[in-house]
Amino acid sequence: MVNIQTVTNDAINVLKDKIQVLKATEGSIYLVGPIRLPVNLHGETVIFKWYCWLNSKEETEDIGQIIDNLSSANLAEYQQSSVLVYGDFQQDEEALIRMHSICHTGDIFGSKRCDCGFQLKQSMQMIVDNGSGALFYLANHEGRGIGLFSKAMAYILQENGSDTVEANEKLGFVDDSRNYSDAIEVLKALRSKPVTLITNNPKKLKALQDAGLPVSGRTPLWGDVSEYNESYLQTKINRSGHLEEAGTFLHD
Repeated sequence: MVNIQTVTNDAINVLKDKIQVLKATEGSIYLVGPIRLPVNLHGETVIFKWYCWLNSKEETEDIGQIIDNLSSANLAEYQQSSVLVYGDFQQDEEALIRMHSICHTGDIFGSKRCDCGFQLKQSMQMIVDNGSGALFYLANHEGRGIGLFSKAMAYILQENGSDTVEANEKLGFVDDSRNYSDAIEVLKALRSKPVTLITNNPKKLKALQDAGLPVSGRTPLWGDVSEYNESYLQTKINRSGHLEEAGTFLHD
């Protein structure tokens, strides 16, 4: 029989220097890492440092209590966000960051109804090419905050004439309900110097600026345009306020 208390003590000894407790608006954010993570990026192995975080209503800094509570929390039923860090993210003067919202269909299946899978891989490559940066993978942002099941229903509405904004609104949601507060707290824990944000979405830029984070600029990320997502991309500009760069990214 495995001695649970011994296992827990061993885990505490290993993890105590790898878990940070961050203050949140309500409760705490537990940040675990860094963890060495080799990634296949366009056929090459790139070494990232991986962190994962968890929101909690508790405010304890007792690592043993935190771990004990997690074993009965059934976390597999809930999504947790994480961040991939590359290079000397804390100290380098120039660092790129991407706040990437989870897209089950685009990131995992490679769906061309959106550009999310392309943006995920391309932003990782941009960070590596820059020499330092971080990609925040935000797990509670599916469908701009409506969840995967609701997103599936929204897709059906889109197949029957609605654009992405209309589909969300017809289901009783706002166009975009995403919140970046926990990711911002994690970013503050990892870096205090200015960052350049990879985004076309001014709402993401405003969220960082409103939180008092030093933002040195914005880098756009358009691409992977096809017959399947042209309307989706145009709706981002026309209805969701995304910033189109000089010239057109759409096919003639």
